[in-house]
Amino acid sequence: MTFVDEVKNAVTPRAALLVIGVLGLQLLFIASYVGALHKPKPTDVAFGVVAPQQMSQQLVAQLDGLPGGPLDPRTVSSEAEAREQITNREIDGALIVSPQGRTDTLLVASGGGTVLSSALERLLTQVEGEQGRTVRTVDVAPASADDFDGLSSFYLVVGWCVGGYLCASILAISAGTKPANRQRAVIRTSVMALYAIAGGIGGAAIIGPVLGALPGSFWGLAGLGALAVFSVGMTTLALEALTGIVGIGLAVLIIVVAGNPSAGGAFPLPMLPDFWRAIGPALPPGAGTWAARSIAYFRGNAVTGPLLVLSAWAVAGTALTLLLSMRRRDGRDDKGVEAAAPSPSGGSTAA
Repeated sequence: MTFVDEVKNAVTPRAALLVIGVLGLQLLFIASYVGALHKPKPTDVAFGVVAPQQMSQQLVAQLDGLPGGPLDPRTVSSEAEAREQITNREIDGALIVSPQGRTDTLLVASGGGTVLSSALERLLTQVEGEQGRTVRTVDVAPASADDFDGLSSFYLVVGWCVGGYLCASILAISAGTKPANRQRAVIRTSVMALYAIAGGIGGAAIIGPVLGALPGSFWGLAGLGALAVFSVGMTTLALEALTGIVGIGLAVLIIVVAGNPSAGGAFPLPMLPDFWRAIGPALPPGAGTWAARSIAYFRGNAVTGPLLVLSAWAVAGTALTLLLSMRRRDGRDDKGVEAAAPSPSGGSTAA
């Protein structure tokens, strides 16, 4: 047999399609990350203005008309109300205008992303300087000194997401991507649940007591981690049950290619282009990053929406995995081998 014949025998149409699919993922990875992160700039940042009534509307209009639309300003009744809205994550910053002096106060929250708070400080310093005024910055929810650029929450969630789809992928590689029956699907779901609990607690321990990178509730972060791992893992299992080994690539597409650059980690959501800003909160990395920062720096405020997003992925993945396992099969798994082959002890060999 010639070398060409051996190549023809080795490179099957299925293998060729898988290679092409991997190439597509690679190019999408580059396009997504570079597209989202190559030119960050604040756009429509929710921003409060506290000023005397006679100048409040004029200042809001001035800030709203800045070139490029960096701010989405609105009037806030008092400094106390502005601080509360920042803590509740309703706005990202606020300008408190002094009616007597020429030094105003800028409220920011670096716990929500130091890049955004720094951008607001630069922008407002420039705007105030053009009016012959100065600004002093007060950090309402400061990031930990051990949390460089506020990235620890993002990397924590990335680790949880990676663990979720890697565990699901290992289950697929070791025992076939499609569970042969409902019992095996339940076993896989149970394994994923136990793995998620261990991963959530382990991640919270590393980021908190071990490294001291994030403050906030240990058990709050651990619970978030368990939900994040489980949601990604069950989504991956469902995609594998639906499409076979291609499901692993689809999970990478959703979680890594689309989810990570849109998560608001390296750059908070108001600094991302419109497309990534729109999809980020609906994907597990974005929901997890927002919730982790809220637990760490904002007293656990504004986590209901992100937790519902993660729960929706978890429920949908679990339901689809179990439903697909109930379909009548011909007794063979996606690898073309007997899926229900008995073991010597009388049990089955695949999980």
